[in-house]
Amino acid sequence: MAPNQQKWTLRDPAVFLATGFGAGLLPKAPGTWGSLFALPVAWLIFEASGRVGLAGAAALAFAVGIWAASVCVRKYASEDPKQVVIDEIAGQWLVLLVVTPGWLAYMLGFALFRAFDILKPWPVSWADREIKGGLGVMLDDVLAAGYAAAVLYAITLGLDGVMGDGGG
Repeated sequence: MAPNQQKWTLRDPAVFLATGFGAGLLPKAPGTWGSLFALPVAWLIFEASGRVGLAGAAALAFAVGIWAASVCVRKYASEDPKQVVIDEIAGQWLVLLVVTPGWLAYMLGFALFRAFDILKPWPVSWADREIKGGLGVMLDDVLAAGYAAAVLYAITLGLDGVMGDGGG
C-alpha cells in the first residue's frame, strides 16, 4: 500500500499525539476540531498550574508536535496532513496564555486563532510555504497564534470590565 493511502491508526504513538488523541480524525474541519479540543484542556491546565503550566504545556506540545508531525509527514507522504492537529493545539494554548479562563475570552481566542490560521498573513504564509517537515507543520500555527494573542490581548484591555477577573 502506498504511504499516502495508509489508514490513520491511533495505535501508533506519533499518530495518536499528532491527531490530538484522535480529534484530527473527526470528519470535516480537523483543524477546528483540534482547536476546540484544546479549549477545555487549556482550562484544566490553567486551573491546575496557572499560566506557567499552560506555557509549559504549549512548549511541550510544540516540541512533541515537531516529532509527531515529522513521523506523519513521512508515513503518509504529505507535507501538512490535515489530520495532524497538534499544531492547532499548541497554537491555541499559546493564544489562551494572554487571558484567564472564561467562556467569552476562550471563544474569542478560538475565533481569532482560527481566523489567523486560515488567513495566514505574513510571515505565517511564508512559514507555511517555505518550512518543511514537522517544524513547518508546527511553525505556521505558532506564528498565527502570535497574531491572535496580540489581538486578543488588545481586545481584553479594552473590555477589562467585561473580560477581566475570569475572562468573561
